Amino acid sequence: MLALAGSIVVPLVVAGLRSVLWALAGVAALALAAVGMWWVLAHRGVVRVLGAVLSVAAPAAVLALYAAYDMLWAACVSLALWVVAVTSARTALAPGRAPERAVTETPRHPWILMNPRSGGGKVGRFHLVDKARAAGARVELLEGHAHQDVAELARRAISEGADLLAVAGGDGTQALVAEVAAHHGLPFAVIPAGTRNHFALDLGLDRDDPAAALEALSDGVELRVDLGYVADRVFVNNASFGTYASVVADPAYRDAKAQTILRTLPGLLTGGEATGLRMRAGPTRAEGLQALLVSNDPYGRAVDATRPGRRERLDTGLLGVIGVRVAGAAQAARLVRGPGSGPDSGSGSGSGSGSGVEGLIRVNAREVVVEADADTLPVGIDGEHVVLPAPVVCRSAPGALRVRVPRHRPGVPRGSGTTPDWPRVARLAVGHPR
Repeated sequence: MLALAGSIVVPLVVAGLRSVLWALAGVAALALAAVGMWWVLAHRGVVRVLGAVLSVAAPAAVLALYAAYDMLWAACVSLALWVVAVTSARTALAPGRAPERAVTETPRHPWILMNPRSGGGKVGRFHLVDKARAAGARVELLEGHAHQDVAELARRAISEGADLLAVAGGDGTQALVAEVAAHHGLPFAVIPAGTRNHFALDLGLDRDDPAAALEALSDGVELRVDLGYVADRVFVNNASFGTYASVVADPAYRDAKAQTILRTLPGLLTGGEATGLRMRAGPTRAEGLQALLVSNDPYGRAVDATRPGRRERLDTGLLGVIGVRVAGAAQAARLVRGPGSGPDSGSGSGSGSGSGVEGLIRVNAREVVVEADADTLPVGIDGEHVVLPAPVVCRSAPGALRVRVPRHRPGVPRGSGTTPDWPRVARLAVGHPR
């Protein structure tokens, strides 16, 4: 609360009531930058170039103005205090860690599936095969690209006596084996040997040292976490619909991501290829969405510079839903206003709750139904492209998966994604109970 007060007092002391005008100028610059980014994403040619120039020039001009009137240092101090205030508030309001159950028996026949190609060859670079075998695990290397064989490999391992299943690979492979482990009630372990490994990140595992995850076999604790289902497919992170799913479907995406995105987005956002999605999540309804992300447990924030895409808990029993509907440059500019009420705000009780700003929808629910004016929908499931018949039903399976993780792990989230509730923070600051 002191940092929050300081972020307001500093510019007032330096510039008096004129600081309000400086703040409005900063907001205007952000709005113009949003317009520029929309032009970059939704148009080609000269308009795209103008958008790129505007998105850089608008904030740069305001910073130059601040510097010319000796306000730049005050703006930086105010911003730093605001960051301290928000970070402290989110930490104070952070939910408790997921319950952990101490493991008294180590697995006698652990089985680990390893993909040598994942993460640019992390399996070989970190000598995971030798280290896993030294820890008493049976290792099977995944050859080829037939993801449909992964589940069968896991089932065969169980029939041969495996009492723990693990994967050293990407999130898509993790999900396939996790489903088998959940079905048979066996513990599952994650070895973060993929490129991004968001599931491992939210479990607190060290993605820079995948071999450290092998400690779960000898000194581990067990978590009960949720699984997400999109139709009959499991996902551990998220399922995406609309623009991103269509971009991922492009064969050129894997080798040239940025070029493919810039080439295809104009048609997907404003052209004849645009797909208007409809979504139902509890009492919340939305139409005309260009993009929809359904996550296995809610993300703390849509955008988080310090911990992007983090989930505070993996055991809420809820899906997180983020929908985007931007019709033009003016609406893109209004997105910088921040949370508020309006026609896009979701609300609910029991199975879901939500909030939003114009053009952005956020809601949490146990089940989400996605529809479109088409018989099928492209879906990106943990980064893998599939096509499913519409409508598509997404649901949460609470506590479906037993995950064994090392007792000591460095990256357990600690409130990085909690949205500050300032009245509640104020009550905590003066010693009132939560």
